[in-house]
Amino acid sequence: MRYALALASVCLGLSPVVAQDGWRAGTGRVIITPAEPIWMSGYSNRNKPAEGKETELWAKTLWLQAGTQKLVLVSLDLVGIDREVSQKICARLEKDFDLPRSAICLATSHTHSGPVVGTNLRAMWSFGADEARKIDAYTTQLVDLVAQSVGDARAKLRPAKVAYGNGSATFAVNRRENKEADVPKIRADGKLKGPVDHDVMVLAVRDADDQLLGVAFGYSCHATVLNLYQWCGDYPGFAMIELEKKHPGVSAQFFAGCGADQNPLPRRSVELAREYGKQLADAVDRVLSGKMTSLRPSLASSYAEIPLPLRELPTRDALVQESMGADKYLAARAKLLLEQIARDGKLASSYPYPVQVYRLGQELDWVTLGGEVVVEYSLRLKKELTPGKTWVAGYAHDVMAYIPSLKVLKEGGYEGARSMIYYGLPSVWGERVEENIVAEVHRQAKSLAGK
Repeated sequence: MRYALALASVCLGLSPVVAQDGWRAGTGRVIITPAEPIWMSGYSNRNKPAEGKETELWAKTLWLQAGTQKLVLVSLDLVGIDREVSQKICARLEKDFDLPRSAICLATSHTHSGPVVGTNLRAMWSFGADEARKIDAYTTQLVDLVAQSVGDARAKLRPAKVAYGNGSATFAVNRRENKEADVPKIRADGKLKGPVDHDVMVLAVRDADDQLLGVAFGYSCHATVLNLYQWCGDYPGFAMIELEKKHPGVSAQFFAGCGADQNPLPRRSVELAREYGKQLADAVDRVLSGKMTSLRPSLASSYAEIPLPLRELPTRDALVQESMGADKYLAARAKLLLEQIARDGKLASSYPYPVQVYRLGQELDWVTLGGEVVVEYSLRLKKELTPGKTWVAGYAHDVMAYIPSLKVLKEGGYEGARSMIYYGLPSVWGERVEENIVAEVHRQAKSLAGK
């Protein structure tokens, strides 16, 4: 993957006025399940391609419009996409649909039962050239399929009403502070430890006759119930299936919150994935059937890429040694980094990190962040911005690494340190990782004030 320095580019919504003709909305969808068996993403212990299908994988689109301002949420049943794929998709959408970059959010569910895409997590596996060609072909096709889903949503635009609300689901557990095998007992004893965010974020879109057209919902928890060889949307996929069964004709979309250090526990069975999906769908339904807050037809958006510094970079000699070492993951990363040095002359000292803020109805701030973001970001930003009127999503735009808080960075472990190996980044983040991201969110939110 090519790590160019960020330009800190910013795209703002153009109009601060409330649209006189109200909201317009449309939904689109397309199956993105690979047509042939290819390598699955998410778990390093897999050693062969997929063998079947538990559920379809989807690209779904919600297109919202207030006057000339647009919000296009594309939800993908994938573990993540890399920067290059994200850029290709966004460039295609900008060209085909005249969408500014700030209007587009690519939100991956982080299911660990989807395909490898592009170079995302490529240091995890050592598959051959034939498998690599299949993955490249799928990745190319994915761009077309996403464009198809967005076009479908635009073609269905109609007058709409938009409302939001918050619910709760409690199956997410802080995996850093609770031993997985002990969770059933300590949960029963009420002694689970560590920060969690059990909020369920719900955006409802209804037509002029108050019939539900679409629902987008988010939750902060890893989609890691399953580790089989069958394609599956994991618990988010089952939640969407359940909602669409209860509400025929409705498009249900999931976006992942800040769940990088949160797991659905216990896990490892299809029955549990279905159960967590049902729990989440029931939480969404409780919000839908209760009193939701209507949003005025007003929309503004902002997007920037900030240079997020890495810590000390390895030397070429150190990488050569590492490439010949016994740790196959360190060796695979070292080879990728040596390729970067050969191509670019050096390793980049920072990553162009994506940050986006939507403001809906002049009151709801919807923050979307790249990478696997730990839960402290959600808890902090919801407190520092507007409590009850702030949503924070991770796994958006491109998923380049874990995004630890300063606390998690200093503690290390998988989320703070070792995970960087599998993503192919040359070092851990610098100590200002949290402050840089939070400051950019505040800057964008302030820039949208009154818009």
